[in-house]
Amino acid sequence: MIPERVSRVLAAHGLRAMEFEPGSTATAELAAARLGVEVGQIAKSLLFLTKDGRYAMLCCPGDRKASSSKLKAALGAKLRMARAEEALAATGFPPGGVCPFGIAPGIRILLDEGLARYGTIYPAAGTPASGVAMTFAQLGALTGGQVGDFTTGAEEG
Repeated sequence: MIPERVSRVLAAHGLRAMEFEPGSTATAELAAARLGVEVGQIAKSLLFLTKDGRYAMLCCPGDRKASSSKLKAALGAKLRMARAEEALAATGFPPGGVCPFGIAPGIRILLDEGLARYGTIYPAAGTPASGVAMTFAQLGALTGGQVGDFTTGAEEG
């Protein structure tokens, strides 16, 4: 079931989440297969913890990898990927369902500009079996996230 706080944010912007069978969208590849779209259209949300104790969430194409150096430059601190239990405690969402909607205001949101190349993108909606169709502009409006280049392609390693 979509968390109420996520549904409220989406409804305020005229959006509605989709729910799928459990586990069907827990990874970008599974979500893309379920929706019949490119893996890059899946807006995966990755939570990071900086060395000075701040959380930041990167929303990026499902076929891209986070760039530690670009994130460090944007955040001004060394960082690491948050552990599953840290992500759950900080966002209230389980791995595979982490999304940038209805989260604590202290979590900084970064939006990778690579998502803008798609007409429709699909971030999770608070559960590992959910998604919501939206444009990159809508994602920016909902999150107030900072747009930039924060990733590398899989081929770039």
